[in-house]
Amino acid sequence: MLAINLLKNLNLKESLLEILTLTIFAVAAPAVFFAGVSKGGFGSGAAFASSSILAIAMEPGAALGIMLPLLMLIDVASLPAYWKKWSWPEAKVLIYAGVPGVLAGAVFYQYADANMIRIMIGLVCLLFVAWQSALKLGVVSLGHRKMGMKTGVVSGVVLGFTSFVSHAGGPVAAVYMLGRGLGKLQYQATTVLVFWAINFFKSGFYAAMGIFTKETLLMAAALIPFAIVGTWVGVKAHNMVSERFFFGLTYVLLTVTGTKLIWDALT
Repeated sequence: MLAINLLKNLNLKESLLEILTLTIFAVAAPAVFFAGVSKGGFGSGAAFASSSILAIAMEPGAALGIMLPLLMLIDVASLPAYWKKWSWPEAKVLIYAGVPGVLAGAVFYQYADANMIRIMIGLVCLLFVAWQSALKLGVVSLGHRKMGMKTGVVSGVVLGFTSFVSHAGGPVAAVYMLGRGLGKLQYQATTVLVFWAINFFKSGFYAAMGIFTKETLLMAAALIPFAIVGTWVGVKAHNMVSERFFFGLTYVLLTVTGTKLIWDALT
């Protein structure tokens, strides 16, 4: 309630306060906590579920603006635990190739309306679940040969684009890094480094394009404790919680939220 009282003192609109009350305590708080757990201990592949959940409760642009500062905070909080445990060759390719992807995402966002963004986020959710299901069922395989530089460049560009429009670059990064044969710890550390850099880069565009507003930054500030606690839990849970359980829960969340976002956009 402290966050709500603070916002009242700033004379924000009553409708916004109603959204804040519902979002912070019913949707945003657990969503941000989930993002912290995912990025802190299980790679960034599932963290974008939080943005998808928020996009159901508010305009997609506002959801993206709220989540980016928190994702950046989680990145910084996670870095010390994985410092220099990353694989620089894979990180370098994804970061450099991610730059034009972010630029393409910024152009797309500038011309897309709210429903187009909802459909984009929803499709990413459902495609991610479909891809992971196909891998588990053996319908597709990453093969035994390591993915090469060209695949890394394509992955980086797609990562940058999807990261900008839906904070969903994690699945693409996961496919490439797993295809390179990275171990669990190295994969996690590389993920943290890559998204620390990509999120820092795209934050400038978010600011210039008005995606960050006073309201979204205040919401993000109120949610900081959930991000920090979630990150701490994720780091601790890295070797304690079954990945099968964690990602099983994630797939359910993504299926429900992806379907809801597409339905809302079309109806």
